[in-house]
Amino acid sequence: MNITVRHGEVQKARDEAIVVNLFEDVDTLSGATAAVDKASGGQIRRVRDTGDFTGALGQTIVLYPEDRRRVTAQRIVVVGLGRRGNFDLESARRASAAVARRLQLLGVEQVSSIVHGASAGDLATDAAAQALVEAAILATYRFDHYMSKAPKGSTALKKLTIVEADSKRLTAVRRGAKAGQQIAAGVCLARDLCNHPGNTATPTYLAQQARRISRNNSLTCKILDEPAMRKLGMGALLGVSAGSAQPARFIILEHNRPPGKKASTSKPLLFVGKGVTFDSGGISIKGSAKMGDMKFDMSGAAAVIGAMQAVAALGLKQHIVGLVPATENLLDGKAYKPGDILRSMSGKTIEIDNTDAEGRLILADALTYAQRFKPAAIVDLATLTGACVVALGSHATGLVATDDHLAQRLQTAGDTTGERVWRLPLWDEYKQQIRSSVADMKNSGGREGGAITAAALLAEFAGDAPWAHLDIAGTAWSQRSQHYTPRGGVGIGVRLLVELARNWSARAGRS
Repeated sequence: MNITVRHGEVQKARDEAIVVNLFEDVDTLSGATAAVDKASGGQIRRVRDTGDFTGALGQTIVLYPEDRRRVTAQRIVVVGLGRRGNFDLESARRASAAVARRLQLLGVEQVSSIVHGASAGDLATDAAAQALVEAAILATYRFDHYMSKAPKGSTALKKLTIVEADSKRLTAVRRGAKAGQQIAAGVCLARDLCNHPGNTATPTYLAQQARRISRNNSLTCKILDEPAMRKLGMGALLGVSAGSAQPARFIILEHNRPPGKKASTSKPLLFVGKGVTFDSGGISIKGSAKMGDMKFDMSGAAAVIGAMQAVAALGLKQHIVGLVPATENLLDGKAYKPGDILRSMSGKTIEIDNTDAEGRLILADALTYAQRFKPAAIVDLATLTGACVVALGSHATGLVATDDHLAQRLQTAGDTTGERVWRLPLWDEYKQQIRSSVADMKNSGGREGGAITAAALLAEFAGDAPWAHLDIAGTAWSQRSQHYTPRGGVGIGVRLLVELARNWSARAGRS
């Protein structure tokens, strides 16, 4: 989508549609909405007075100007912002998404809009502009790579012009709009990676895409093949990959790596994403129902790759590293088995209780590798447990952390982006559940507290740096389209990680 920002009055825009807004509990029209209402001869007030439009959040109505000399656009779209006291960035995103979807259904390709909530809604101008652009792009996302013909109603919203009447706010609007576009591009990349089927999105494919974005975004990229992993002693990751004909890959992406000797003293923010590109469960095979959804088991990897593209595009000052252990979990004569014992890169041994608990194994080696960077903090993302879905459903991501400050920063980032997290405990009692009589630990602690015992295993490899684990099993993909999230891969975690990184970078810039 082409995004532009200009100074002017929205009622004078010559696009296919112009967009203004109304709060549900504010009777007096003001600002651009009042100007458009006046130019249209009171059309907005009339639909408000009749009760046809209440201003409920996400409600839209399309009006057709009666005098095209005064309102030159073909349509006036009014979107509801809900109650003013409840209006926040998520409300701004949902309002923008509602408009974008309505316009796409109408076949509109070019629209001019004001920023929702930058003045009347008391939101920071740049944040409100970012929300407008982000949601417009994400709400109109489509994945039709494998369709021989474009589906009906597939006209894309091609151009969004943000019209700002206050020249003093133009710089902030442009800054926010650019950030929204760059972050949304990272989310769309993650969605694409998730939505590709397992026969396309193999570990090798993920590595190729990582190299591609590194070239386009000035990232440093290194790919480890299986011999290199074997030399490092990554027995947990290689144990999982043993049953697949597709070779595993270990992806390292770096942003803003300090040159020369300074690199050894830099403490990067480090992201780790589970990259199981297809998960059959292995010998502990899953049921056949919905097994096709297991192409989404690399959603953590997709989030890290998408976030790394976005932080590079944003030009953040902080040194940031993304790690992706990528493999399939399949079964043949070479596949690892229940009862096997794997030696991880750290030297710790893991008894295999269930081969479908593979994500924690590949992350164990990735977290050990992460210690090489002496990180300031580590955040891993993984579609790790069905237990987390049972606990939190699809409304929040599970959070387990060893550091209260890092946990709070993730919760704040989640509240800001609408990618909410909910913290779970990590008491010693949970660690007791993964004790093994024949190895240092076992890879499953049973059904009780399954999301936490899985995290307890990861904690054994997280080192001394602040560490947080995000279980995105319930939030990574969706069975239905809603607001600015599509059916299929959601790209969850990209905006959350980027928000965390932006705040971290701002803090680094002040120090």
